[in-house]
Parts: sequence; C-alpha cells; structure tokens
Amino acid sequence: MEITCLSDSREDRIEGDQKPKCGAALFAAILGVFSVAGILLNALVIIVTLRHKQLRQPLNYALVNLAVADLGCAALGGVPTVVTTAMGYFSLGRIGCVLEAFAVAFFGIAALCSVAVIALDRYVVVCRPLGTVTFQTKHAMAGVAASWVWSFIWNTPPLFGWGGYELEGVQTSCGPDWYSRDLGTRSFIICYFLFCFAIPFSTIVVSYTSLLHKLRQVGVGSASEVQVSRMVVVMVLAFLLTWLPYASFALSVVIIPDLYINPVIAAVPMYLTKCSTVFNPIIYIFMNRQVSRREKDDKRPDCNSTKAFQKLATNLRFWR
Repeated sequence: MEITCLSDSREDRIEGDQKPKCGAALFAAILGVFSVAGILLNALVIIVTLRHKQLRQPLNYALVNLAVADLGCAALGGVPTVVTTAMGYFSLGRIGCVLEAFAVAFFGIAALCSVAVIALDRYVVVCRPLGTVTFQTKHAMAGVAASWVWSFIWNTPPLFGWGGYELEGVQTSCGPDWYSRDLGTRSFIICYFLFCFAIPFSTIVVSYTSLLHKLRQVGVGSASEVQVSRMVVVMVLAFLLTWLPYASFALSVVIIPDLYINPVIAAVPMYLTKCSTVFNPIIYIFMNRQVSRREKDDKRPDCNSTKAFQKLATNLRFWR
C-alpha cells in the first residue's frame, strides 16, 4: 500500500483524496484520547461550578470561561479531526473545512485570551494598579466578554476575504491559511500573530512577573512565594508548549516563502494546540483546591482556587 503525505492540488485534497496519510493512525489515536479527555474534564468543571454556588465568584469566571472555550474546541475541532485523520483524508468538503477551521480558531483564541485574562485578573487583585478600585463581578464579566469579542474580531476576516481557511499539516484538518503568498493573506497572518499570540503572551508574562515582584517586595513567607512561583512557571510553560510551536511555524512560513516543512512535522504544532484542552483544566482547575474538594465532598469548607493570591492581597489590605 502506497503511503503519501502530498498531493498535487489542495482542492483535490478537500474534495476527498483518499490516500492514507503519514502517521494518520497514530495522530488519530493520540488526538482521540486528548479530545475525549478534554470534553470530559471541561464538562466536569462546568457541571461542578454550576452545582456549587461557592465556586461562582468573580475570580473564577475566567477559569470557567476557559473550560467553556476548551470544551468547544475539543468537541467541534478535536472530534471531527479524529474522524478525518483516521480516514486519511478530509471528507467534509470545502464548507466543512471553513466551518471546522473557524470553530477551532474561534474557541482556541477565546481560550488563549482567557488564559491572559486569568493572569490579568490576578495581577489586578494582588498588585492593585487601579488603586482603590476593587475587583468586582463587572470586571470579571468584562474580561470574559473581551476574550470572545477579541476572538470573533480576528477570526471572521478570513470568512470575508482577508486571509482564509485551508487544509494544514497532513491535510486532515483545516486552519488559517499560512501558505498563501498573497499580500493580503500574509498581512492578515502577521496581524493575527501579533494580536492573537504576542499580546496575550506579553500580558501573561508582564502580569505574573509583576505579581512575583510584589511577593518579594512585601516579604511574603517563603512557602507562599514558592507555591505561587511554581504555579506561574507551570502556567507559562504550558502556554509556551501548546502555542509557541504553532505560532512560530505559522510566522516562519509567512516570513520565509520558500521554506518547506514536512507535512507530518507541520501537523505536530496543530495537535499540540488542540491538546491544550486537556492541559488547561488540569493546570487551572484541578490544581484548584476548591474545585477538587467540592468535586469530592460537597460538605468540605470553602477554599478558594486563588487562595494564595487572595491571602496575599488580604495581608496587604488589598482584598475587600
């Protein structure tokens, strides 16, 4: 049986090139496990939050929003990709390609922005850049709304001609068109990189760096500082692991038009971003003492997911 990773025409691949792809079975199996796990974990987070009023507080809004975005990405992006990858070709046609790419990009960027909002929320609570203004429900809701609006703004242009959605990687899933040499498409990809990756990443780095600086500045106990520092390192590393390869790949293809990347290698960053639907709930939710304890025992006393941050703010008389 001949195994091929390339075909002569992108349109032919969309219409249904049925040749098996390199590593299709392996990719399908791995993504299948992560997609199912992502759906279950994020659904569990949402259900537990709905069941327990104690969890529905402003500092947790962005966490739940992250779970909603990851659930959408896993269900509407991961599951279809598992099916098409197992089949060895993209079987959903041109319209299906655009819809799948838009869904993944929309939920994916919303999740990415939610991670930045979480960092910004914690920065506002602890470092108090707004002075006497306290962090309230309206601020939390504004952050949640901003993540969806920002994602919508930057993922709809390809539907109307600025940029586009095309097959990517091993040609079994779709995403933003990184390969086009059209000036308009290239300009969109550069803007997409700056506003949907560089800005969220900068927000995360600046927010957590300022937070750690505040910890050292006020001389908080070493145990609290180590706990918060560990959480920050894990969060930043997870962000880089799941998003930096994909962003770097896209930008490299745009900047170096003649760059050739093996389709199998090109597919790896895409799968990493979809695997973030599992990493996110583990890092941001199940490291959350309140959620895990509420899940196990409805009668356990309240212990906030951001306990270390709130305790620090309380000690500094910042939290009200």
